[in-house]
Amino acid sequence: MSSHFYKTTVTWTGNLGTGTSAYKAYGRNHEISADDKPTISASSDSSFRGDRERYNPEELFVASLSSCHMLWYLHLCADAGVVVVDYSDAATGIMTETTDKGGRFIEVTLHPAVIVSDASMIEKANALHEEANKKCFIANSCNFPVMHKATCTVLKGLT
Repeated sequence: MSSHFYKTTVTWTGNLGTGTSAYKAYGRNHEISADDKPTISASSDSSFRGDRERYNPEELFVASLSSCHMLWYLHLCADAGVVVVDYSDAATGIMTETTDKGGRFIEVTLHPAVIVSDASMIEKANALHEEANKKCFIANSCNFPVMHKATCTVLKGLT
């Protein structure tokens, strides 16, 4: 079994001049970076005084689940001879706040829209979502269900 190490840097850019002197006195903006990669401009959710034009941690978390699932799914399809020609996912997540002002995700639903090159591949393509979910590193790290509402169609003009 192998272990993998990941390093990111989060830098707060929201000091408006007085630091965290009061809850409303500072911005939630920050940057997320990793060596030799583009910086991500982030903030908190606008519900929590964040900048709605920047990604928030909750969106990035849902995107991480979606991305991990997709990468495993494409790998499994390639191994199984299922030719995927297009893939997109409009993933959704539900987070609830707790009485102590914290919160947690209670579910994420992936909505993969898959296009395959041949109708004979649809059944296998649909079945591989379950296996991808079992292999996804991020989904395996969650304490809530990650559900799938996938669609699979055939590339237009092909049978």
